Amino acid sequence: MHHWVQASSSDFSGTPPQARSGHTAVNVGKSMVVVFGGLVDKKFLSDIIVYDIENKLWFEPECTGSESEGQVGPTPRAFHVAITIDCHMFIFGGRSGGKRLGDFWVLDTGTYMLTFAADIWQWSELTSFGDLPTPRDFAAAAAIGSQKIVLCGGWDGKKWLSDVYVMDTMSLEWLELSVSGSLPPPRCGHTATMVEKRLLVFGGRGGGGPIMGDLWALKGLIDEERETPGWTQLKLPGQAPSSRCGHTVTSGGHYLLLFGGHGTGGWLSRYDVYYNDTIILDRVTAQWKRLPIGNEPPPPRAYHTMTCIGARHLLIGGFDGKLTFGDLWWLVPEDDPIAKRSSVPQVVNPPEIKESERELDKLRVWSRQERGQDGFSIVDLQQKMGISVSSGLRLQIPEESEDQEFVELGTRLIEGDVVDERASMIQMAAQALRQHWKQSTPRTLQLKELGSLLRDYQRLVTRIFTTQSSLTSADFGLPGTKTFTFYHIKSSSELRINDISKLLEEYKTLVI
Repeated sequence: MHHWVQASSSDFSGTPPQARSGHTAVNVGKSMVVVFGGLVDKKFLSDIIVYDIENKLWFEPECTGSESEGQVGPTPRAFHVAITIDCHMFIFGGRSGGKRLGDFWVLDTGTYMLTFAADIWQWSELTSFGDLPTPRDFAAAAAIGSQKIVLCGGWDGKKWLSDVYVMDTMSLEWLELSVSGSLPPPRCGHTATMVEKRLLVFGGRGGGGPIMGDLWALKGLIDEERETPGWTQLKLPGQAPSSRCGHTVTSGGHYLLLFGGHGTGGWLSRYDVYYNDTIILDRVTAQWKRLPIGNEPPPPRAYHTMTCIGARHLLIGGFDGKLTFGDLWWLVPEDDPIAKRSSVPQVVNPPEIKESERELDKLRVWSRQERGQDGFSIVDLQQKMGISVSSGLRLQIPEESEDQEFVELGTRLIEGDVVDERASMIQMAAQALRQHWKQSTPRTLQLKELGSLLRDYQRLVTRIFTTQSSLTSADFGLPGTKTFTFYHIKSSSELRINDISKLLEEYKTLVI
């Protein structure tokens, strides 16, 4: 069991990074995390903020060295790659405004000194040679051992890329890898992670715009192995992540941890769905699993960073299509002292369920197949999963006044009306939005409204039935009764296209 805990001022001293997305945050040894660049409010950043792990201190190091556009270090940028080898952080590419970058920099952090804050760090722009990569953003890269870097894919402003380059950080020579056999589709916004002798690439946005959920392994990167470079698509068992890009994959012991990202919203593909799920790839059993989480995760986001610090993971920033986040979160095991700060547990992936992971997979498939049929009973599923209807397990459904997205949608519908008090405004906004949804069809409903619609559906179901007594099995669809199919759906991202008409149909029966 793990817990999400929002970082507080008691966790460290100094000033943590400001809100940003598209930045990088990398471990330098076991002593610190270095955050560089990013984007906020259309402003590209070039600052460096360092977290000294031992002293629990955020600080900005003094830097000297090469200059660009009148400042020390690289130009402001986001969606670049950053890789550390020993005490050096290498930066390649990214975007600054509408320009894709192809420059290559190294920051010498001088971590062999004892007092980080007293060091002067050195930026150097590297003049490399060989098969130079074209300028690009949204590429992915990883370190190969203690000397080389592998870079793959990205977007050059005109096309998605599938090329692979290897850089020797000692000779500064780039080599474009000649890969035989089948190749992954070109992509950007993917992740690339070295696992022993293989580079694992997951997800990304591909040619023509589709978002992918495939997993590929590249061999032939280790000189001593004398292998011919080649890609293999991996189809692993378990609960694989949905298609996404802008996610993170972080190595943590015997598993890789995937968090967040965004995918397309189905029938309205111009809208993106942002995720906050946590999925692990178990390297021992070679299968995907949902990480058991004991409380609510952070808000969904993409283009954030996740950094491993011992048994903890540190989440910084990100973007959800509207907001750029400045929050910091810890993902910690339940025996971590700060896990006690997490909110009252709401088990997202219950560890106490006795069935095996394979049985849970069958239950989830069963529930998806049965959802929307008149005879489906939530009680049956609860009994199969060992959850009692009377156990008090409930979704936390906010009141209208606390549902900011709901209020904002409704307020837009009453613009121009004179309202004296906030309470009256919220009431009018709620009435207007409910009438709007009552007249909506699956074709006119916008994807950005779906989360608010689902919460209001659950709010009305709860209000109508819990004021009478408690929710009983009859209320959830035993034969011959009214069915509320989506009451226990945790997020609108779990809905499918075919669910929308059913959800609207049931919602309209709740609105007077």
